[in-house]
Amino acid sequence: MAVKIISDSTCDLSKELLEKYDIAIAPLTVTLGQFSGHDGIDITPEKIYDYVDQTGDLPKSSAVSTGEYEALFRFWRDQGFEIVHFNISDHFSASFQNACAAAEEIGGVEVVDSANLSTGQGLLVLYAAELAQTGKSAAEIAKECRITASRIEASFVVNTVDYLRKGGRCSALAAVSASLLHIKPCIEVKDGAMHPVKKYHGNINHVIHSYAEDRLKDRTDIDPQRIFITHTLCDEQIVEDVRSIIQRYQPEIKEVLETTAGATITTHCGPGTLGVLFIRK
Repeated sequence: MAVKIISDSTCDLSKELLEKYDIAIAPLTVTLGQFSGHDGIDITPEKIYDYVDQTGDLPKSSAVSTGEYEALFRFWRDQGFEIVHFNISDHFSASFQNACAAAEEIGGVEVVDSANLSTGQGLLVLYAAELAQTGKSAAEIAKECRITASRIEASFVVNTVDYLRKGGRCSALAAVSASLLHIKPCIEVKDGAMHPVKKYHGNINHVIHSYAEDRLKDRTDIDPQRIFITHTLCDEQIVEDVRSIIQRYQPEIKEVLETTAGATITTHCGPGTLGVLFIRK
């Protein structure tokens, strides 16, 4: 039986990648004041920036409902597919629990907690799509991806902690201190949760350069298949600088993919955030 790969919208894969690997998306909902829309469909990062600038408030994101999952899973099951579905870490959203409830109702669906976010999750989704192309079953794909999830290295540097403060992930005092001292925190996803691992100081261009070098220099444990540069609408030159650093320190990487974060991830990270994400060997 053919296998359909589905992910919630927090995987932050580009439209081109979704089409290339025939991946379906279950969008989370993002609410801006009185208006609610779907991540990547009605709500874009640009709309989020405008809303925050105008109101000072942070949008709210909400999980894909069990009913929405049941409808989506039934659609693909009725077409004869087994399904492997990927979710943002259970620590960040109820989407995983809702997907599990829907899968139990529909049957023939494997739900995988990515234990990650953004293209940390996206790396697993692409790996699953490649496994599906080899003819593996949904159960086989889900098993391999659950094992691989522990080898995802996802981290990012935040340009401003204002969005983290508004979202309750950073105290007001810490935010003021970070602003005064020009601190740019590096956050890493470990065991499905976000952890600050280093504080960089200074101009964001210099910080991102240092961060990329720290992540890539003298590393021999990076899977050469692909690496992501994922950002929240960073300056094009910064992205190209990171691409050059990848080529300098990890020239064996076969595929360097650039993506911009979707509305859900942008809501929590804010503008100027950039991450380098990959799978360890």
